[in-house]
Amino acid sequence: MLRPVKGMITPADVTNRVGEAVQQAVELTWGLGLLAKAGVVAPMRPDRAIGIAGGYLRWGISMATGYAAGASRHPDRPALIDDRGVLTFAEVHERSDRLAHALADRGVRADTSIAVLCRNHRGPVELAVAAAKLGANVALLNTSLSAHTIGEVLEEQGSGVLVADEEFTDSLAELPKDCRLIIAWTDGEGSESGETLDELINTGGQTPLPLRPPPGKLIVLTSGTTGTPKGAERPRPKSWAPAGAILSRIPFQAGEPMFVAPPLFHTWGFAAMQLAMLLGAPAVLRRKFDPPEVLRSLAEHRCGTLIAVPVMLARLLELPEADLDRYDVRLRVVAVSGSALPGDLATEFMDHFGDVLYNLYGSTEVSWVSIANPADLRADPHTAGKAPWGTKLEILDEDGKPVPTGEIGRVFVGNGMMFEGYTRAGSEVEMHDGLMSTGDLGKLDSEGRLFLSGRGDSMIVSGGENVYPGPVEDLLASRSEVREVAVIGVDDEKFGQRLAAYVVLADGAELDADAVRALVKDQLSRFSVPRDVVYLDELPRNPTGKVLARELPKP
Repeated sequence: MLRPVKGMITPADVTNRVGEAVQQAVELTWGLGLLAKAGVVAPMRPDRAIGIAGGYLRWGISMATGYAAGASRHPDRPALIDDRGVLTFAEVHERSDRLAHALADRGVRADTSIAVLCRNHRGPVELAVAAAKLGANVALLNTSLSAHTIGEVLEEQGSGVLVADEEFTDSLAELPKDCRLIIAWTDGEGSESGETLDELINTGGQTPLPLRPPPGKLIVLTSGTTGTPKGAERPRPKSWAPAGAILSRIPFQAGEPMFVAPPLFHTWGFAAMQLAMLLGAPAVLRRKFDPPEVLRSLAEHRCGTLIAVPVMLARLLELPEADLDRYDVRLRVVAVSGSALPGDLATEFMDHFGDVLYNLYGSTEVSWVSIANPADLRADPHTAGKAPWGTKLEILDEDGKPVPTGEIGRVFVGNGMMFEGYTRAGSEVEMHDGLMSTGDLGKLDSEGRLFLSGRGDSMIVSGGENVYPGPVEDLLASRSEVREVAVIGVDDEKFGQRLAAYVVLADGAELDADAVRALVKDQLSRFSVPRDVVYLDELPRNPTGKVLARELPKP
């Protein structure tokens, strides 16, 4: 009998490779079909097609290619609309070129880490495009981080450049000495804190850009409530198929103005910008979320799409009826993600704005899991929806075996955009047969709709941010005034969930609720602050000393 020689291709190898090739071809064809349906793939003049091909050959699938393609295909179409005005696709492409040259003059090369601490405006977008043209890495920082945490993150990421809005300079007391500060947004012409992005763009530079730079990394930070935030490396798309997966459940349209409300440092906000770029859609950005201004902007720029997190929808609905009806808002798609969508909110929103609501359930690590469309939400507003095209969703028990329909188990998912891993050694996620754990518990109904039952651990999601009680407990327990403390998540109608701290003071000690909140905000972050501080004589515990959360009084 013949035995396979090491390195020899066996019939099984050939079969597997042919199967993989066929699967890839099917995915590519299906993805292109969805892009064509959305209007992304369409006939165009040969010179414009050549320009798009040139960008792809140079930068691959990246934001540099996206805006270069827009500059070739529709150069005069608005690409970014922010508090300062309008930039066309051609302007973003040209300005990011000049910014890339200026950064190269200042030593930025492939693999240089550039940290970004910005609100929503043109600055972080132009920086991301320029970084792609250099092959540099970009780390997105949450604007709520404390000065100490920002310093730790910059050290861990090895960031040589920090691009920050001027309003955050007070949080940069622990900026590493070898980290260059560039100001992204100022209220005046210049800044006393350092050179600005506009100054770099206006002056440009002389250093040539690489003809084909290596693909830069995009690092999105976890919320950091378990200590210093961990960097999660987002994957680089290998094709346009991932966009097809989203389009299979949410009917975005090419060229339709899109209001992007979530912070761009959030996975959902940045992903929305990438979708707008792919769709050739004008992206409307505002530095701060103000409900009346959102409605005005939606009407002024004729936005057919709104990207948001659930709490933003709640804030819109809190407006007086006269304010809600003041502007001619005509939304076709409202896509939310980032935290749980309360069933009452979904129904109330659709009753006012029409059946236009889509809810995407996912995370930084797994990207997307499922999407609920308006029909799903009308059938049951508590559902997280169905897995989109090209996504494998399974509910597994503790042994990794599928559970029967209707039974609760652990949520695992596989798709084309699962993250590449954490940047910190020793941080891992659970995998099973190529599927990644979300850390959530849930069940599937007979229609394939997912219903979530809560976290498999103590993490909560408050206003779109993942929050862990542990670090808050540890911080408060370290105070001499505190004898014992427990921090848990409780339901919140506006933010989904919030933290509540239960404090037992030491004899004769004083520490009021405002002091507790100030301590947490200073040492951890704003979204870790417990909104409820309850003082008890003792914590309920079981015989082994474990705090019985179910016996804690409701705030």
